[in-house]
Amino acid sequence: KSLLLMVVGRNFLKVKKTLITIFLLILCVNYSFAENLNFKKIVNLKSSWGSTFISDTELLITEKSGKIKLININTNRISSVNHNLNYLEHGQGGLLDILFKDDFVYISYTENRGDWKTSTSIAKSKFDKKNLIFKNIFQANPPIDSGYHFGSRLAIKGNFLFASAGERGQGMIAQDPTKHPGSVIRINIDGSIPKDNPKFKGKSDWLPEIYQIGIRNPQGLTLSPFDGKIYMSNHGAKGGDWFGEAKKGENYGWKILGWGGTNYSGIPIGPKWKPGFTKAIKYWVPSIATSAITIYKGKEFSEWNGHALITSLKDKSLRKLIFDDLSNVKEDIIFENKIGRIRDIQVHPNNGKIYFLGEDALWLMENN
Repeated sequence: KSLLLMVVGRNFLKVKKTLITIFLLILCVNYSFAENLNFKKIVNLKSSWGSTFISDTELLITEKSGKIKLININTNRISSVNHNLNYLEHGQGGLLDILFKDDFVYISYTENRGDWKTSTSIAKSKFDKKNLIFKNIFQANPPIDSGYHFGSRLAIKGNFLFASAGERGQGMIAQDPTKHPGSVIRINIDGSIPKDNPKFKGKSDWLPEIYQIGIRNPQGLTLSPFDGKIYMSNHGAKGGDWFGEAKKGENYGWKILGWGGTNYSGIPIGPKWKPGFTKAIKYWVPSIATSAITIYKGKEFSEWNGHALITSLKDKSLRKLIFDDLSNVKEDIIFENKIGRIRDIQVHPNNGKIYFLGEDALWLMENN
């Protein structure tokens, strides 16, 4: 009996040591990156939301409260840029994403449509460092009296402008292709409609600007420089955030699907996924409050090339996804709680260093 107890005890210790080793390895994999990173605050901001490089040394940023600012990342100088947008800061709305491309500036914003009704709208201006004269090229209709779920991010692929429009807290409106809220929008960069949008390819009941439906609150959208695909991130409710591909004519399922989450009351929404709907690449339950994303390409973190970088509001983290094998998506937590809630991410066009918009500052992340 004593011999048996000794054998069992030794085996138990071996198992215990193995489990501890596995646990420590997991910790090393998930958090080893943070030790090799250097964070530097560039400038203080207020309610910052979107950012875009206009040169190697300058960024345009939006503040939700209605300001557009030009920041020199070498001198830390901040200049205010005037604009003519008819915006309304209401709840989660205000000035949202901003994108510079070929001497033009595109912006998504909460447009004041009267009587507290607003829409996620997109406007375009010729670039000017002092004064931007915007003209609308898209309005999400119908306008809605709600301060929730505007989205919204922008991405340009060739002559196409992609944008995400949240469902404004209206749930099943995301399943109605005769209304814009809760969808991915694709228009030409001049505001005209692409002739191969779903409306003209078998989806005759869809609005002509709609590319994909069934979205809740998508605050990440980016063009991959590797495979040319558009990727996006989306807030679930109580759980069910996801990262996935924007796919023409398809449906991510909100609010038929809950993506693993529940209503805030705790009442179930629906299954995580079922056939007939677009399946996300990665789900998070519980929610991490996904915000901006990018597919990394650069020199500073060259081992990350082709990987997705996902920013978070809730746990204030940066996560890296390796998703070339969709059956085995790997996630690393690069850091948590270093710079507060992260609203946007930009990769420097030359050196590959990473710039983050926290909600109250612009930060630089580089290798030590």
